[in-house]
Amino acid sequence: MLNRLKTDFQLSIITLLGTVAFLGITPFVVLRIAQGNVVAGIVDVLILACIGGGMLYAWVTGDTRRVGFVMAWVVCFGAVAAGAVGQADFFWLYPCLMVAFFLVSSRVAVLVSLSAIVTAMVIRSDGLQSAEHLWSFFSTTIMTCICAFVFAFRNEQHRKSLELLATVDPLTGVKNRRSMDEGLAIALADAKRTSRSYGLIMIDLDHFKKINDKHGHSVGDEVLLDLVALVQKRIRSTDQLYRYGGEEFVLLLSDVNARGVEMMVNDLQRIIRQQLMCRETRVTASFGVALLRHNESAADWLQRADAALYLAKEAGRDQVVFSDNEPVPLAAALVGSPELAT
Repeated sequence: MLNRLKTDFQLSIITLLGTVAFLGITPFVVLRIAQGNVVAGIVDVLILACIGGGMLYAWVTGDTRRVGFVMAWVVCFGAVAAGAVGQADFFWLYPCLMVAFFLVSSRVAVLVSLSAIVTAMVIRSDGLQSAEHLWSFFSTTIMTCICAFVFAFRNEQHRKSLELLATVDPLTGVKNRRSMDEGLAIALADAKRTSRSYGLIMIDLDHFKKINDKHGHSVGDEVLLDLVALVQKRIRSTDQLYRYGGEEFVLLLSDVNARGVEMMVNDLQRIIRQQLMCRETRVTASFGVALLRHNESAADWLQRADAALYLAKEAGRDQVVFSDNEPVPLAAALVGSPELAT
């Protein structure tokens, strides 16, 4: 539970809102019913029920986007309704306006906030002492929305930057090992649910340490960038390339059979051998391939691909090795674009 709250910002906001609403509104429900203001008490109960139900739905389904959208309208117009039937005017509207900017996008939050503010002004315009009070209410609520907008926008940008740093390799721009773990988990779940086939190709540049030692790490970085560009040109939009570490990459192929993976890996071997250069020297790569087995874990699947890659290195490099099979000879590399069979 705590891990979900740490990793899912939207869920944490919804949970915090539900907790604060329960602690803050429940005493007013008791007080208003005790004072005979049953209508106000019923309104508060309905608000609590909507917030509590939304929080429960978000925890069960993980659909925080839809819950956030509904909750933004509920809390803002719930505050308006509570102010209309209660004695606390619209004081609850101020925190609710701020919360809306953390539940939905800034554009939607602006729409919700302005709608709630205008509605509150229309409802209570006769009850305010003067036009000055009316526009004071409007000005303070708008200022609250502006502050909430700026803070929420900066927080969102900061959060996106952190997520990018946590999931993308800063040098090559492809997803990193952490993203790979998530991608493999998703692939296993999808394969179990739909029986769709998946393949892994581990790619390791040959003699990369010599490139760094001879030409420097900046040149080595250029080679890695060129490799990524070559691979991304040959794969489909549904395939995922990850940087596993150093000069090693993992390519996750979806909806492929053994023949399709063979064509893909041999095509990549040919393209890299022909086009990847370090100064005037050609650079090659070794490949370890493993198709996902029935009920296989991600760790075992990755370990088989890694073991195949190790055999490719041992066989002299610039080799393709399929898990539990012998290396594919260099002459067996296919020429032409891959046509992945399903």
